[in-house]
Amino acid sequence: MKIKYLFCVALLSGVAVQAQQPLPLSLAECRERALAHSEELQQADNRLEQARLDRRIASTASLPKIEGSATGAYVLPDIDMMGMEMRMRGTYLAGLTLTQPIYTGGKISAARRMARIGEEVAGEQRRMTRMEVLVEADNAYWTLVAVEGKVRMLESYVAQMDTLCNQTAAAVDAGMVLENDRLRVEARRSEIRYQLQKACNGADLCRMSLCRVIGAGSDVRPVPTDTLFQPSAPGRLDSGLEARPELRMLEQQVAIGEQQIRDARSAMLPTAGLSLGYTYYGNIRLQSLVDAGGGTYVPYTQEFRDGLGMAMLAVKIPIFHWGESRKKVHKARFELQNAQLNLQKNQRLMSLEVEQAIRNVEDGYRLIRTAELALSQAEENLRVMRNRHAAQMAPLTDLLDAQSQWQQAASNRIEAQTQYRIYRTEYLRATGRLE
Repeated sequence: MKIKYLFCVALLSGVAVQAQQPLPLSLAECRERALAHSEELQQADNRLEQARLDRRIASTASLPKIEGSATGAYVLPDIDMMGMEMRMRGTYLAGLTLTQPIYTGGKISAARRMARIGEEVAGEQRRMTRMEVLVEADNAYWTLVAVEGKVRMLESYVAQMDTLCNQTAAAVDAGMVLENDRLRVEARRSEIRYQLQKACNGADLCRMSLCRVIGAGSDVRPVPTDTLFQPSAPGRLDSGLEARPELRMLEQQVAIGEQQIRDARSAMLPTAGLSLGYTYYGNIRLQSLVDAGGGTYVPYTQEFRDGLGMAMLAVKIPIFHWGESRKKVHKARFELQNAQLNLQKNQRLMSLEVEQAIRNVEDGYRLIRTAELALSQAEENLRVMRNRHAAQMAPLTDLLDAQSQWQQAASNRIEAQTQYRIYRTEYLRATGRLE
């Protein structure tokens, strides 16, 4: 019953695996899919568009503004004006007003500069988000390549153990070795199969992680195609920070602080503006009794309809506000100092980060060379131990140790190669050149 159950589970698992569509995926395609799918990058695009709109809005502050108005009124009772009655039942007014700021103490220009700086900050933030998406995509891609490489290596190891197990069983049947040797080989084979199963489970998790990054469904099985690796010396690595988006954002924060001082200072300066307007009014009636002669009075009504033009120049001069504006200027200066200090602190931290990234790349390359040398030595040692064991010149434990050393060396080389690629990506991000 248990065997039948396991057979059904294996059959269903095979059907599920077959249902997944393989997706050959290069690193460039992985990056493109990750950028197209990233919600964070889409939000950064939206923030950039908002900043562009803010700049356009700020640029309209110095332009003349035209406003229209219309008013209707029904006034009761009528107004007595020295024996006459003014009737305003259904009176209306309609007009246009043009307002042009002439001088605002630098407030409009400061707001315009801050809006332009905000657009640049949003652009750098988008670059930073894009780099973070690329780093995540590279990590997921190369991690899957590494785990699949370990799976293939362990499958080869299992095949070796199967062959050794068959040879040992035949030797036990022939009375050439003890039963203990066969049990030792089977125990080692079980251990390697256990490691293989863990590696397969890890590969499935890495595929799921890569699918999440590129926005693929659960019915897709990514198959990395950039698996060949030929390491080249990193050469001289640049440690400049000029292209780092975080540094540019901090510099823009300092620039914003300078404009905030100008904006606060503008409240201490006079402002001037020009207004032009035209208003048309109508349906205003004046009623009275007029002497027609001979003591006879007749009713008289006069309706007023006309338009009025207006031109006004307004100047506002701040005189005394209990030092409010001056205190705001001092506060803005402190904020500027904090932005400058923050720039200095983070510039040192980013320099250390770049130095660490350069060291990781150089150390990663040296680890690859060391791992390749260790693997070649382990392969030669394994070949010699196989020959000696076949000639009964070496015990089984030496052969198993040689196989274990080969497995560890092969695993170390895979990890070193993968980590080197991840270090290269991190270096490009740390220097702001990951595009």
